[in-house]
Amino acid sequence: MIRLASRVPEPAVRRLSATLYGYAFLSDLVLLYPLYVVLFADTGLSVGHISSLFVLWSAAGILFEVPSGAWADVASRRLLLCLAPLVTAAGYALWVLLPSYPAFAVGFLLWGAGGALVSGALEALVWTELARLDAGDRYARVLGRARTAGVLGVVVTGVLAGPVFAAGGYPAVGAGSVLACLLAAAVATRFPEHRRSPVAPPPPAAQLPPMSPAASPAVSSAAPPPAPPEDAPAGASNPDGSDDLTWTETLRAGLRQVRTRPPVRAAVLLAAVVAADWGALDEYTPLLALDTGVGAPAVPLLLLLLWAGVTVGGLLAPVGERLGRRGYAALLALVAVALAAGALVRHPAGFVLLAVAFGAAQLATVLADARLQARITGGSRATVTSLAGMLTDLLVIGTYAGYGLVATSAGNAVAFAAAAGAYLVVALVVRGRRRRRAAVPGDVAAAGARGPG
Repeated sequence: MIRLASRVPEPAVRRLSATLYGYAFLSDLVLLYPLYVVLFADTGLSVGHISSLFVLWSAAGILFEVPSGAWADVASRRLLLCLAPLVTAAGYALWVLLPSYPAFAVGFLLWGAGGALVSGALEALVWTELARLDAGDRYARVLGRARTAGVLGVVVTGVLAGPVFAAGGYPAVGAGSVLACLLAAAVATRFPEHRRSPVAPPPPAAQLPPMSPAASPAVSSAAPPPAPPEDAPAGASNPDGSDDLTWTETLRAGLRQVRTRPPVRAAVLLAAVVAADWGALDEYTPLLALDTGVGAPAVPLLLLLLWAGVTVGGLLAPVGERLGRRGYAALLALVAVALAAGALVRHPAGFVLLAVAFGAAQLATVLADARLQARITGGSRATVTSLAGMLTDLLVIGTYAGYGLVATSAGNAVAFAAAAGAYLVVALVVRGRRRRRAAVPGDVAAAGARGPG
């Protein structure tokens, strides 16, 4: 039997992947990351002032998230990915040139705006390009590797920040951060973008994230592109294009899709909950490390162990794609148990369990995002993804507040364990949902996998 050649243009997929990995690495190669809180303190800011800046930062992300997602659906997503690091670089420059509370506040606003420009636009561009290349089944593994590239950028930052600061102080660290942002913007110009090309059919069920709501027959790879969804305005001829949509129409279509399509709404909720909890807890890991009795010089080593776990979690995305509904629930349960146990050990060895928890959480986050992308239809992909990002930011703020209350009265270890309970609840919900058959909308019609709905 003659084996047919793959329809996937491998050079095009490699170019997209390499560009994505380089962009993710450079975006997190920011020398100010481990030092900006120290800069604030050296400028004379109190803990209260610093906390208010963090709140402002989160609020900026919430404010800009959805509008920028809708913009990404009607404009060039590649353009937004180019602009994002430039906006963030302006904030970093302002911090080191005019160190003061007003400058720090404006810098955080710019940082929040830059992050919002990336959120939604990046995932939508990568999903659309892979689908166009008949490689939609690779989305989870490509995204997982991109997350790992970002982690590597953070690790390299931790290694370089000290020597650069010793050599040139905050100006040198700031200049290095701005340079990394400029390089990221240059790399972003290499992203391919074909917004009006036909969208390839979705990958086979076995290759998609296993959390889609129902089973349906797979369609042939020769099937035509799906028709525009019912929430798209008349005249929208391309299911992932935007030439016929205004910004307002795109925003409304995205909101309507989340409101009226239970599978999309469930995917948005899952993606937000899974990403928010461990994302918020990460900010408190240095305090947890100090509570184990180690000195300050040993804290970076324990944190490096956590980032190693996150790296492994991102690389395991191809394995995670084969998890069924029960497997995904078990993965979330592992996050909950390892988080709680690692924190309650109150010993540096507990960070091995925490590394396992963070790695599993990273894998669960990548799979939840892939599931979300598989369920979105129409020309408002970035808008819906940004809605998940906004919900994530809101949950992060709620986790900050809850953690502060519990940690103040019972300590960091108990606060970690309490926060880990959220994953156990979600695992039980995912595991307990009854299997049911239902029509799968739009571009997920071929996914055909059972899941929590």
